[in-house]
Amino acid sequence: MGMCLSCLSGAGDDVTPDPETRRRQLAEAAEKRQKETTCRGIKNPEALERKKKKQEETEKQTMNSGPSGGGGLKWQVG
Repeated sequence: MGMCLSCLSGAGDDVTPDPETRRRQLAEAAEKRQKETTCRGIKNPEALERKKKKQEETEKQTMNSGPSGGGGLKWQVG
């Protein structure tokens, strides 16, 4: 049993970094996890962003140039 206690004597030598360094490391780790999560399953994130922007522009143009008086299709009942 004395063998186990000799292993633990060196455990107190570990020095924890100051709070500012620790905070910075945690922030960097959180940013890395968030970036990995957003890109999960996407092979080309740049192409996805371009596609989203193009789709938003198309939707915006459609909304601006759409018929204001409902002059599209006509419904007939009867």
